[in-house]
Amino acid sequence: QLQLVESGGGLVQPGGSLRLSCSATGFSLDHYALGWFRQAPGKEREGVSCISVRGGSTDYADSVKGRFTISRDSAKGPVYLQMNNLKPEDTGVYYCVAYYDSSYYYTPPPCLHQNYGMDYWGKGTLVTVSS
Repeated sequence: QLQLVESGGGLVQPGGSLRLSCSATGFSLDHYALGWFRQAPGKEREGVSCISVRGGSTDYADSVKGRFTISRDSAKGPVYLQMNNLKPEDTGVYYCVAYYDSSYYYTPPPCLHQNYGMDYWGKGTLVTVSS
């Protein structure tokens, strides 16, 4: 079965940190650009961060710049989202997405601007920021 699997979510106090991971089962992540979306209770899903296939180019939503870092160890490896200085408004379900498109080898996919065009979605991992 081809799917993305997220892990690393949980409950954390404001100001704390979490690292999310996303791996693939049934296929390899090389040649895929990757990204993270999130959906807060009662709100629409929004793009958080995305990374090119080669990992050298990234993009971030303004709300997380300077606090979150997206990375991948290699083109085949998992993608990570390091989240620091977490705020209650970061609470939500975080989803990993994958794009199979040669346009994104050196450019991040447009995950901040559109929520379509990806080839795979994970089932999500819940992040709760609360004291």
